[in-house]
Amino acid sequence: MVRARFGSDAMAAVAEGRRVAAALRSGVDGPGAGTAARRLRRLLEADAVGLSGLNGETAWSGRPSDPAASTHLVERVLRTDARVGHGRRLVALPLHARDELVGALVVEGAVATVAAREAAILVGEALDLARLEASSDVAELAELRALRAEISPHFVYNSLTAIASFVESDPERARELMLEFAAYTRHSLARHGDYTTVAGEFEAIEAYLALARAVLGDRLRVQVRIAPEILPVALPYLALQPLVENAVRHGVELTGAGGLVQVSGEAEGSECVISVEDDGPGMDPRYAADILAGRGKPGSLGLANVDRRLRTVFGPGYGLVIETAEGAGTKVVLRVPRFQPGVIAE
Repeated sequence: MVRARFGSDAMAAVAEGRRVAAALRSGVDGPGAGTAARRLRRLLEADAVGLSGLNGETAWSGRPSDPAASTHLVERVLRTDARVGHGRRLVALPLHARDELVGALVVEGAVATVAAREAAILVGEALDLARLEASSDVAELAELRALRAEISPHFVYNSLTAIASFVESDPERARELMLEFAAYTRHSLARHGDYTTVAGEFEAIEAYLALARAVLGDRLRVQVRIAPEILPVALPYLALQPLVENAVRHGVELTGAGGLVQVSGEAEGSECVISVEDDGPGMDPRYAADILAGRGKPGSLGLANVDRRLRTVFGPGYGLVIETAEGAGTKVVLRVPRFQPGVIAE
């Protein structure tokens, strides 16, 4: 980015620019501002470099020869949103993120004007990236909260009613179901880290199925076959549980006649493939495509949420596929890599 002073050392400049960006992930007035100023000073070969946020407080690398003049320049930049200078060796430039003034860069020394300007652009781009990443994190958290909020009050009511029915006739069964209910709600509602394992998801799924059997009785039949080698595979929280809940709700409970839910998982080379299938009424494949695009009915939005989060974490080649037809049941296939750098279950 800062090419004016580096010429043949362009690669080193780019690498240093990336380190500046990493230091500014918390913003120009965040804890990494001093580190960013130090790297910019090295990049520009300046005597001193300062980074200031809108509050006017400046993080310095090197000692400014005239602190009062530097402070005055920062105040002028924040007031006018324009480049200002003091003599031939001191300059302050505005910093912008998404075309919005967010601070000032102060450079002291024999630094070419074009280099100082490119440094300000570099900082602005780093702040843009930091804002985008923060927005992405907030959006992902909101999606996960929305998915947790989709727990059916009807299912909760029916589960508690089923538990209550066993309190006198079979106290031990009631106690076991209450523990399953606690495990189910803890996994679905509690705050977690980013990732769990296939094994962790199935602990919650088993709790859910125990409650569903208590509610639906013989109407619900379940077969689960999971290869042991995929149990440690890391997944985002609530990646599998909504698939099973959808199969029970739409493939069994709403039909009135009952049905079979089959869950299977295995390793296919470097990938983990898990399918959840029901023998219910199925649906028009075009409506299935609408579901994954987030255009389905409110009760089916969980699948779009899961698919979007999987693709965000693992890339566009992964996620969910729905195989269905009217009168032919529904099969949802989840495909993720068995190992992904940075994806670690807590």
